[in-house]
Amino acid sequence: MRDVTPDVPAPHRRAFLKYTGALGAAAAVSASLSACSSGPESTNETGSGGRDRTLTAVIGYGNDGSWDPTQTASAFSMAANHHIYEGLLDTDPISRQPYAALATEVPKDPDGTTWRFTLRAGATFHDGKPVTADDVVFVFERILDPDTQTLAKGFFASWLKEVRKVDARNVELVLRFPFPDGLSRLTLAKIMPRHVFSRPGAWDDAIRGKAIGSGPYRQTAHHPKSNTTFEAFDGYNGPRRPAFRKMNWLTIVDAAPRVAKISGSSAGAQIADNIPYANIGQLESGGMTVAGGAGMNNLFLMFNTAHKPFDDVRVRQALHYAIDSEKMVEVALKGHGRPSSSFLDEANPSYRRAKTVYDHDPGKAKALLEEAGVKGLSIDILAVNVSWIVDCLPTIKASWDAIGVKTTLSPQETTAVFTKLDQKQDYQVVAAASNPNQFGLDADLIMHYNYGPENLWMQYTRWAADPVARQLFRDMDRATREPDPARKKAIVQDCIDVVAEQAVLYPVVHNELMTAWDPARLSGIRAQPYPGINLLQARWA
Repeated sequence: MRDVTPDVPAPHRRAFLKYTGALGAAAAVSASLSACSSGPESTNETGSGGRDRTLTAVIGYGNDGSWDPTQTASAFSMAANHHIYEGLLDTDPISRQPYAALATEVPKDPDGTTWRFTLRAGATFHDGKPVTADDVVFVFERILDPDTQTLAKGFFASWLKEVRKVDARNVELVLRFPFPDGLSRLTLAKIMPRHVFSRPGAWDDAIRGKAIGSGPYRQTAHHPKSNTTFEAFDGYNGPRRPAFRKMNWLTIVDAAPRVAKISGSSAGAQIADNIPYANIGQLESGGMTVAGGAGMNNLFLMFNTAHKPFDDVRVRQALHYAIDSEKMVEVALKGHGRPSSSFLDEANPSYRRAKTVYDHDPGKAKALLEEAGVKGLSIDILAVNVSWIVDCLPTIKASWDAIGVKTTLSPQETTAVFTKLDQKQDYQVVAAASNPNQFGLDADLIMHYNYGPENLWMQYTRWAADPVARQLFRDMDRATREPDPARKKAIVQDCIDVVAEQAVLYPVVHNELMTAWDPARLSGIRAQPYPGINLLQARWA
């Protein structure tokens, strides 16, 4: 995932990979991490019944990315960290409404420029030490430090000026201007123990998997590329009490073994995310519940505007108009998606149908190419090899071939794709997946996630210096500072119209993410529209 504010420098890509784990590239956990000193717990353990039995989950993403909450965009570790750590406020995984977590209450005046928080009495970290205001200040100082590049900085630096200690249990957040949307973003600042992570080398340990929080579950073992285990934290006294004595989360990226792990009478797990559409019927017939979450998950096209003719907006538009996105939804997504009608998905509270919508129109596509003076165009699509993206690529090829654009598909490991981009190698078009909903529903956040003068995505597109882009970034900053919610929403929607018209980095389809679970064993499960699972309100059936 990427930096989301236009005034914060993007991290160097190598550091970004190290920190976020977004592409599944991380080193093995060092032997110094005590949580990893023993061998993996059984990856089949489900227990013999009763409250003490182990919940086993299958996560369709790697657990070898960064576990540092200030840095990570890894689907596995972000989901796990919501169980291990707390923010001052956390948010409901579906509605994203904030609730008091480490703090005792949500501020009564969200439009104020100072928010005061009292820490929950008796809150302790998993090592038994109390949570204090010093820990809160420690985390926010790291996030706001101008000399330290964190992913979380992009969610806070534009509107949060400083965090001050009042006394041992009280802190104040001082805002640059009223920003009520910031309340829901506080869940992205997980409070970490200063006495642990201020030590030399401790942040590297956090990247590799060391996790000590104050949440309802504590990490008991972490084995990259295998599994991560948890147990209920007896010292937890917060609002989301642990329902499972132990949890074992398996990382199984390949679809077939992931589905097999929750299939049949001898299934070794009770819940799995990232379910392939083709397996929904099979799982349902076996008694599993399969539910989807429609959100921002999307296949996008990214153009290299420094490579002619993709500097011409008409060419970019033509290639979008040419794609039979309805067919893509029907064939590749088995009906579990919609053609994009905005940068935002239709369920987003700030959604408005964009002024430019790329309905399938090969005639218009040909006319735009002719108007741009482009003939005999050949395109090699550099694509990530995520399974559902690969399923969608043939529709793009057939659509572009149909308007006379000779198209070659080049799906590769995600790390290989982004290594080429980091090395500033030439490319024409990238097809990949994105889902900023794991950070929230805030349209301002989502826009800044992909667009901004120092944004890594904009470095890839080589578009940030374009006059249209510069004006867009100014308007986005104006939206961030706009105090009136209706005007803010209107400005963001106008910015999205520009993004749609320019089609530099823009979604083709938004699709559902599917979760499957055994209703005879689990209750309280809610499928979420972003990767991972949230079990804070689940329980044994």
